[in-house]
Amino acid sequence: MRGIPIPLGAMRGLGLPGLLLVLGLVLFLNFCGGGTGIDPGTSGFDRTGAPAGADPLDPSVDPDAELVDFLSFVLDDIQDEWDDLFRLSGLEYRRAELVLFDQFTESGCGGASEAVGPHYCPLDQRVYLDLGFFRQLAQEFGAKGDFAQAYVLAHEIGHHVQNLLGTMDRVQSAQQDGSMDANDLSIRLELQADCFAGVWGYSTFQRELLESGDLQEALNAAAAVGDDRIQERVTGRIDPESWTHGTAEQRMSWFRRGFDSGDPASCDTFSAGI
Repeated sequence: MRGIPIPLGAMRGLGLPGLLLVLGLVLFLNFCGGGTGIDPGTSGFDRTGAPAGADPLDPSVDPDAELVDFLSFVLDDIQDEWDDLFRLSGLEYRRAELVLFDQFTESGCGGASEAVGPHYCPLDQRVYLDLGFFRQLAQEFGAKGDFAQAYVLAHEIGHHVQNLLGTMDRVQSAQQDGSMDANDLSIRLELQADCFAGVWGYSTFQRELLESGDLQEALNAAAAVGDDRIQERVTGRIDPESWTHGTAEQRMSWFRRGFDSGDPASCDTFSAGI
């Protein structure tokens, strides 16, 4: 993926009906019954890897400076796209903030260690990423490349979109009242975030930001974080009853669905089979 910011091109005609359809489906279904050195005030970006009270790392000696710069660009690009889609739908998009951390951080949802992995906290509307995760993704899971990294961030911003649309609240309510299977709902929420990531991926393709092999990098990353792949790697066995994020095949399929259509309306994971 080219790391040079390119202004958004003319918007496709799918944003308004597509996003409204997704919102309408969510309301209708009701489930019948998921930093250093960049000023968060300007970019929505923060880094908290140092111990409490320590000064931020000097970018000139920061080994992750290039990755930080890349994620800053990707964060803005993803949110510019969703801002346009929301505006076309007559909705207001509120930007999430990104917090990069190393080993441990505090969030509005409580403490988070590197073991938690990338996650979104709806209470403070921030995405939390441990930079070590990207090294693990490349070295241990074989999902290399900058577009693999971009997919991870786009997936987490997909959760922010779900939060703004009220989807996360409805999933939580259905999980708590037992009207639907909690793990199944979690999987559907995760797969929709994968599809939303693909919608952004489509926009990068349309603007000629992608290079040869970028799409495969994202698909490799989606497969690498599939429940079956992770479970088999960690435990040596597979237990579908414990899955909460979807299989490698499902995650690739839903990312590809968003990427092929560019339409948020294609990301309805709640009213049909997955």
